[in-house]
Amino acid sequence: MPASQEPDPDKIQLSKFLSYVLRHKPDSIGLTLDPQGWAHVDELISKAQASGSLLTQEALREIVETSDKKRFSLSEDGTRIRSAQGHSISVHLGLFPQSPPPVLYHGTATRFLNSILANGLCAQSRQQVHLSSDKVTARRVGERHGKPVILKIDTLQMCAKGFKFFLAENGVWLVDQVPVEFLSVLNREE
Repeated sequence: MPASQEPDPDKIQLSKFLSYVLRHKPDSIGLTLDPQGWAHVDELISKAQASGSLLTQEALREIVETSDKKRFSLSEDGTRIRSAQGHSISVHLGLFPQSPPPVLYHGTATRFLNSILANGLCAQSRQQVHLSSDKVTARRVGERHGKPVILKIDTLQMCAKGFKFFLAENGVWLVDQVPVEFLSVLNREE
């Protein structure tokens, strides 16, 4: 890989820092999010720097604009930022129920499979379960946690039973839970 395409370790660390602060622990730097998860950019940068982070206005904009996962959103006027999804703290993203495709996918590690097949998919420490619209993305998510396995979700049947799905700004589908009866394990060749 050419040097210009190699990930910048500083940007990776700053992105992880932003995820931690905007999704899980804003109070770790004395930041307060509004009920929709927004933080004022100037306050975030000031408090981040006071806590020892190298976050700058330029670095923040670059992370938001170049993130392949589109984890963060800036307000239209550029004065506020929030995480698109993945919160373990209570926020209301203002998303409305939407009709998902007939099938969605969830990537996980094989070591979690027995528990999932016994209990279904639960949000765990997050507010909602994250689902992908394609197998490639689901596999990448599963690989982050170990040997991957992809679960296929029958969203058509879930919708018929009244489950509500939400689409985050970055294309991740969200649902409160996925009971076992709507899950199937994909074979590697699928």
